[in-house]
Amino acid sequence: MVRIKGIAVLLITLACVGVSSASANSLITTSPISGSTLTTPPSSVTLTTQVDLIADANELMVTDPSGIRVDDGTITVNGVAASIGLKPLVESGIYKVSYVLYSEGEVPLQGSFTFNFSAPSVITPSEPTPVPTQSQIPASSTWGTNVFIIALLVIAFFILVGLSLYARKLFRDR
Repeated sequence: MVRIKGIAVLLITLACVGVSSASANSLITTSPISGSTLTTPPSSVTLTTQVDLIADANELMVTDPSGIRVDDGTITVNGVAASIGLKPLVESGIYKVSYVLYSEGEVPLQGSFTFNFSAPSVITPSEPTPVPTQSQIPASSTWGTNVFIIALLVIAFFILVGLSLYARKLFRDR
């Protein structure tokens, strides 16, 4: 009986003391996605975790295929997301993102992932060439429009003269 009590006390003690936090921090998503191939250079790298991160304690580093840092060193933490800005990427190859992310009460989350950047071949700016366009109004219809407007003006003039003579007659007859 004493032996069973001793084993029970030992198991309870181990269960209370030896259990680590069940909510260990882990990486949920990355942008760019781990292992992806990009044809457009990203302007930043973002890592999203399960637990809120400590604002000033994280480490992020992005290196090019030659091992040279291409990040700008500016780390931004917003809750569960940590981002680092990138310099313009020009070299094709595998880029490595290394990180150590700290959250309160958790073991530091550290690791790395890679993404492939396929830089476009030499881009030559194309010069726009002007294309002559035809006039919106054909020349033959301009003459007809002009005659129509002149005819309307002549008719309006005769109506004005007629109305003024009629008005003059009305005022004389009073």
